[in-house]
Amino acid sequence: MTSPLSSAQAARTALAARLRHLRLDAGLAGHQLSRACGWHPAKTSRIENTRAVPSDADIRAWCAACGADGQAEDLIAAVRHANSMYVEWKRLNRAGLASLQQEIVPLLERTREFRVYCSHVVPGLLQTRAYAAAIIAAYGTFHGTTDDVEAAAAARVRRSRVLHKRGRQFAFLIEESVLHSPIADPQTTADQLDHLVELAGLPQVSLGIVAAHAPRPLWSMESFTVYDDAQVGIELLSARVTITAPGEIATYERAFADLAAHAAYGAGARTLIRRAAAAHR
Repeated sequence: MTSPLSSAQAARTALAARLRHLRLDAGLAGHQLSRACGWHPAKTSRIENTRAVPSDADIRAWCAACGADGQAEDLIAAVRHANSMYVEWKRLNRAGLASLQQEIVPLLERTREFRVYCSHVVPGLLQTRAYAAAIIAAYGTFHGTTDDVEAAAAARVRRSRVLHKRGRQFAFLIEESVLHSPIADPQTTADQLDHLVELAGLPQVSLGIVAAHAPRPLWSMESFTVYDDAQVGIELLSARVTITAPGEIATYERAFADLAAHAAYGAGARTLIRRAAAAHR
C-alpha cells in the first residue's frame, strides 16, 4: 500500500516548488527575497524545502517581493488544501467530539458510492448508539476529550440516515476480529451484531466479512473509506488523512476489491456474525 502521508507531502512539495519558481522568475536569490520579506534567510530555505509551512502572511509577503500579488490567494488556498490532507486528531478535537461527527456530513451527503473497510471496529454508519458511545468514549479517553460522548454518539447515529437515502450504494468490509472485539460490553456488542444482520438485508447495502482463517491477498490494514472515486479517508491513530491523488485512490480501490473477493457474504456472513453475537451473550 502507498503511504497515506504521500498525498499530503506531494501537495506540500508542489506548493514549495511554485514558491521557488516565483522567486526564480523574479530574479531573486534566496537572501534577497528574505530581506524583502523581513525574515532570516533560513526561513526561505525551510519553506522551499518543505521543512516549514508558510502562513497566509508569509505567502502574501513572498508574492509581493516577487511582484506576483495576484497569485497570493491561489497559493494560500493551496496551503490550506495541503494542510487539510493530514490533520491531527488533537486539532480536530478542539471543537468537541459531537462537532467532529458533524464535520463529515457534507461529504456523506454528496457521495453516491461508499466503499468502507474496517479492521478494528464496526463502521460508523452501521453503529448503534450504545456501541458508538463505547467507541467514542474509548477514543476520547485516549485523546483526553470525553466531555460530550453521548452527544457525539447521537450525532454519529443521525448521520447514518444516509444509508436510507435514495441513489446510494454501500459496500462494507469488516475483519472477522471486529465481531469479537471486547471494546464495548458484551450485551452492547451482541446488540450491535444483531443490528449488523438487519442492515445487511438492505438492498443498497453489501456487507462482507473477511474471515480470520480464510485465504486472503492482504493483511489487515488501517480502516479506510472510498467516497465515489474522488477521495479516500483514512483514520490513523494520530491523525485523519485525506487522499485525492488519482493514483493513490486507485491503490485503495484495488485493495478493497482484492479483499472483497475473499470475503463471506449473505448466509456465510450472517453465520459469522450470529456466531460472534452468541459468544457475547
